[in-house]
Amino acid sequence: MKEIAENNNLPKRRTPGRPKKTIRRSDLLMVRLTPTERILIEGRAKNAGLKPSEWFRRAAKSAKVFPRFTAEESGWFRMLAGLANNLNQLTHLAHVAGLVSLALKCQAMLRQIEELLTKIGNHDG
Repeated sequence: MKEIAENNNLPKRRTPGRPKKTIRRSDLLMVRLTPTERILIEGRAKNAGLKPSEWFRRAAKSAKVFPRFTAEESGWFRMLAGLANNLNQLTHLAHVAGLVSLALKCQAMLRQIEELLTKIGNHDG
């Protein structure tokens, strides 16, 4: 019994080597930069007192990226392209056939295009 009590009083041994990191970064992302971009990033990292990789990670976390166009805006642009195509076809037909009756259709088409352009212009914000 005496031997067991003595073993409990021994100090715990430390594990050899460097302590394990709490966050293990095992994934790699390759990014191509121009020499100017690299100098810019390295300079900003140095001013912040960080390594370029750490600066890049922090910048990526706080960056706000907006899509070029919303789904609604993309639909408007497709509609605008279709209307422009229709107007072009009507104009060509009017020139070939010399028809004045197509002028009314062209005017209606122009009104639709103007309405769509107004929507797009008002939606820009």
